[in-house]
Order: sequence, then structure tokens, then C-alpha cells
Amino acid sequence: MARPLHRGVLGGGRLSGNIQDYLEDTQMKIKTDKEDFDKTSKTSSDPVSLSLRNPFQFLLSENTPSKQDSVENGFAVSDQFTSNSRNRHLLTLLILKFSLILIVILGLTVSLFWTISLTTGTKSPMIRGYRRLQEQLVSDLWDIGELSLGANKVKESEFCSPEFENFVPCFNTTKNLELGLTEGKEFDRRCGPMSKQNCLILAPPKYKVPHRWPTGRDVIWIDNVKITAQEVLSSGSLTKRMMMLDEDQISFSFASSMVDDNIEDYSHQIAEMIGLRNESYLVQAGVRAVLDIGCGYGSLGAHLFPKQLLTMCIAHYESSDSQVQITLERGLPAIVGSFASKQLPFPSLSFDMIHTAWDGVQWDKKDGIYLIEVDRVLRPGGYFVWTSAFANIPDSVRDKENLKRWDFVRNTAKDLCWDLLSQQDKTVVWKKPSNKDCYASRKHVICKEGHDVESPYYHPLEACIGGTRSRRWIPIEERATWPSRATLSSKELALHGVLADDFAEDNINWKSAVRDYWSLLSPLIFSDHPKRPGDEDPIPPYNMVRNVLDMNAHFGGFNSALLDARKSVWVMNVVPTSGVNHLPLILDRGFLGVLHDWCEAFPTYPRTYDMVHADGLLSLETVKQSRCSTLDLFYEIDRLLRPEGWVILRDTTSLIQSARAITAGLKWEARVVEIESNNDEKLLVCQKPLIRSQASSL
Repeated sequence: MARPLHRGVLGGGRLSGNIQDYLEDTQMKIKTDKEDFDKTSKTSSDPVSLSLRNPFQFLLSENTPSKQDSVENGFAVSDQFTSNSRNRHLLTLLILKFSLILIVILGLTVSLFWTISLTTGTKSPMIRGYRRLQEQLVSDLWDIGELSLGANKVKESEFCSPEFENFVPCFNTTKNLELGLTEGKEFDRRCGPMSKQNCLILAPPKYKVPHRWPTGRDVIWIDNVKITAQEVLSSGSLTKRMMMLDEDQISFSFASSMVDDNIEDYSHQIAEMIGLRNESYLVQAGVRAVLDIGCGYGSLGAHLFPKQLLTMCIAHYESSDSQVQITLERGLPAIVGSFASKQLPFPSLSFDMIHTAWDGVQWDKKDGIYLIEVDRVLRPGGYFVWTSAFANIPDSVRDKENLKRWDFVRNTAKDLCWDLLSQQDKTVVWKKPSNKDCYASRKHVICKEGHDVESPYYHPLEACIGGTRSRRWIPIEERATWPSRATLSSKELALHGVLADDFAEDNINWKSAVRDYWSLLSPLIFSDHPKRPGDEDPIPPYNMVRNVLDMNAHFGGFNSALLDARKSVWVMNVVPTSGVNHLPLILDRGFLGVLHDWCEAFPTYPRTYDMVHADGLLSLETVKQSRCSTLDLFYEIDRLLRPEGWVILRDTTSLIQSARAITAGLKWEARVVEIESNNDEKLLVCQKPLIRSQASSL
């Protein structure tokens, strides 16, 4: 993604390097604009006030003559003496305004007919490259209105202090410990009014744009994450110790000869324990979505990804040496989460396999409630892979405490009707039953209807078996294998209350939209000098972005269209709590996603997504929410977005224009793009600049 940022319609050059240089340039620009504005105000009898909603207003304003005597060169001149001069001045001004209006109308008319002639025969809903001149003309007219309001119209957002570089709101382990929270509750998510930041988080002083996929999977810049060289060298878990420090980079290896175990052999062992030849056959066995609890640095997910397996890492918040932050930096799915006292942020029956290795979870505590939560999110027929220091301990071992813990986990799994498939070394594999008959005779009761929520949003843990009442109870061996799973059958859609025709139309629309979106992901869109008509824009590479956040995912159509277009991305599909809950449908398609309240901070670290997309989110939040402002939402987007990352918003014209004004204060490059087939909606395409914090002096 390393590329120049061209000057956009909101002005300003490439925002990179030292923040002090940027502030000096900004202050100089504001000073120049203010001087020009003051000169204009002094030379006219009435201040000029232009509205953003009417960029032509300056052409139609009235100049009412002053009733006071005019002053020229220090001498007073009477009204009678100056009336003829004023009339001539007004006549000249009216002629000039009429000429400007005529030029604008002719320009728009010619541009319109020229565009229609070029677009004949195409059904593309988005303005293509050859319509840039028309878009530029309209955009520049809007800019005239913006610039005329002066430098104080859009308030510049302040930068956060350096300690916010890795700020994750709602997760404050230190404060939780001060409140007396222990036994894992110190890692719980707790959101409140003070958990928001009202400033722009700067990148670290030595931050570099991440490598593109797949290079970025194996090599990351050490200064992009919060980890010390000592932490790299001392990482000891199975999935953590597959990395090496090489000057300013961390490299990851699947099969390092420096350790006894490696991820390739480990995943091969898991497949064999299930009864498969190797991990490549997991997809044929019905496995697509994997949840990795305490994932290390995502090495298992990195290895399984080429096998068409999508692995979601979940781990608790860590102020340094973070599993989630490093996994995301590698371009792999991850989210901050803990289930010490709250349910995981996923619907029941969400994953085909759940893996955990040396995770530190005390599985034998609280009457096995953590294993019960694993059972809730595991699909029927799915697999639970557990690697632990006290797994598979023979009865002859003298360490009676570890033997007691192993016996408890084994007996709890039996009460959950799990079938023990295999035990090898410290790894055990269980299989969840495909039918519900077994649960009637077990110790743990089935959750009552009011406690068996399809998609809980950080509800307290339940000590009962959940998901059994769901209409989505379909064994993984009866589901279509990937990639056929992405297209749900009419019968499956009916379970979600979705019509097959609506689902098919949604897929078609998103395929068209992705083609147009991709053509906009170029700094050329922000150029003040559009290309010549007929020239084709260079198509961005397939791996231009990797981590994508869809803030209002609907049916997951955006995700599906990106994969159909063979883009090297993964998508975090977010379903707002304020809208219709389609998250179970999205997960049943073989995608990843979570529920989220966008008036709260998303559970991830700063600078973790290359693209943030939202279709209709502004309208949804405007109608449903009153606890937060649009500016709060944009601060959160800026926190999540990587420097030089992209934002694509689609919404009503009025909301897009309001959002565009906010982006100026965020220092984003931004441009409004019209949608040919919909006059009521527009696109807002933005790019975040790279602005680093200053290195602290020693």
C-alpha cells in the first residue's frame, strides 16, 4: 500500500513524516487563507456568506448600496456624487454574474451530454473514469462554498498524546484490578462514557506501511506493534515461538528447525486424530470456520488459510506482546475477547472447529462453565481440539493435582455428550454430537427458552446447554462444503426468514459494486487534474488491501463479492445491534463476523484494518441511536484504520455531505462520488494519511 497521496479537493499534500512538519504547514495554510479572507471582507460593503448546500450563492447575492457616505482616498464623497458611479458598478457586476452563471450552465450541459454519449450501452451504476471531469466540476463548485467559509468552518481534530498509540477502549486491566476484579474478570470488557477518545491516534514514530499479502503474513515491522525484542525472544508457547527477530522486522516460520514442534506437523497431527489423511481434507469433512482461543500469534490460522479454512483468533487484552495485535498485523482475523464471565460475541452454533493450545484458561473451574460456552458456539458434529499441559495424563502420574484437573475436563466433556475421538501426547480431540437425543440424560440441563439467545451481546455466561432450540441445528457433515456453502439454499434461507430472490439480487448488486469500488481505490481519484476522457485507470492490484471491516454487513454480500472477484482479503462482518440481526446467516455462509454497538469501541487495537466499508450505517445510526454523534463514529473509524487505508461509505446525499465535512477535520483525503442509478444516495471515498508521532527525547 505504499504509494503517494495526491492533493485532494480538500487541499493539503501527503501527510506523512513528522507531525511537527504537518502542523507548521497547516498553520501557514490557515494564516494565508485568513489573510485572503480578510482582504476580501475589507473590499466589499457586505460580508459574503456562502452555504455548503448552495455553491452558486455567491453568484446570486445582492449588493445593497450603503446609505452612508463613501470614503475614497481619505475624502468623503456624497451619495449624489457617487450614484452614477455605483449604478455603473452594479451594472458591470450583474453582467459579470450573468456571464459566470451562463458559463457554468453551459459547462454542465455539455458535460452531461458528453457523459450520456459515452455511457450508452453500459449498466454500471458507478461513475467511471471517463466521467471524472463532470465529477471534478461539481466537486470544485462545492469546494468554492467550503473555502469561502474560512478556515474556522471545520474544526481541526486534535492529536492524542503518545500513550494512546495502542489504546483499546473498554479494556482497562489496571483499573479492573484496582476494583478488586480477579479470576479472569480483570480482562472483561467494560464500556462507559470515559472509554472513548476524542482525538486522532498517531502512528508510532517509526511506523511503516505493512507489507502486502502474502509477504505480510510472514514478515511484519517490529515498530508497528507494541513488543520488545526480549518479548520476541522469550515467547514460549507452541504458536508463539515460530518467529525470529531480524533487525527491524519479525519473521514467522511454519516449519522452523530451531524448535521441536512446528505448525505443519501439529495441524497434520490434528487431521489424523480426526481420521483424515492431512489438514487439506478438513474442508471435505465439513470444516470451514475455526475459532482459535488464545491463538499465540496466529500461526495456526496462517497455515490453514491456504487450505480454505478461515480461523478467527480471540484472546484477552494485552498492553504489550499482544496476540491479537500481532495476528492482525500479519493480515489474519482476530478480535479482543474474554469469556471469564461473559459469553463470547458470537451466535450459537457458529464454528465447525474450536482449537485451544496452552491458553491459560482454567477449564476445570466454575463447574465447567467455559466448556459449556465452547459447546454453545460449536456446531453439531464439530470438533474441539485441546492441547494442554495436563491433558491425557496417565493414572500412574504422581502429580495428583494435574490428574484431578484432567479427570474433571474429561468427565465434563462426557456430560456434554462429546465423543472422545483421539488422544496423542498433550492433544485431545472431541466431536460434538450431531443430534440432541443424548442431552436428555445428562447432568447439565438444556437452557430454557428465555436463556437460549441466538446472538447474545456480552450476556453473562450460562451454566446450561445452549443452541439446542435453534432452527440452525444442522450437523456440519450435512452442510454444503466450502465454497458452495457461501450460496445458501432456499431451505437454509427460509430458516433465516430471507427470500431466495432477495438474496440473489443482493449478490448481483454487490458484485457490480465491488468492481466499481476497486476502480476507485487509487490516489488518482483525489487528483485536481483528472485524466483525459477515454483513458483507463490502472486497476489496483488484487492484494491492495487485506484486512477489511464491513460496519453494516447485511447478508455478507460485500464479503462474498470480494472473494468472487479473487481479492486477497478477509472481512470482519459486523452486524449493528441497532439493525436487523443477519449475523447467523453470515456465519452459516462460511464467513466471520460479530454483533456490535457502534456507540461503543470495537474490540481491537488501533491501525488494524486496511479498509472500512459501511452501506447505510449513517442512516441506521441516525434513526436508532442518540447516545453518540457521527463525529464519535468517525473517531472510532480513524482509530481502526491503518495509515493510507481506505474508507468507503454509501448513504443518503445529505448524510454523505455532512460526513465529508467531518473528514476535513480528520485530515482525510475525501471525495464524493455520484451513483448513476440512484440520485438519492452517494459514495464517500476517503484515504487516511500517514502521520507519525514524534519520538520521545531521552
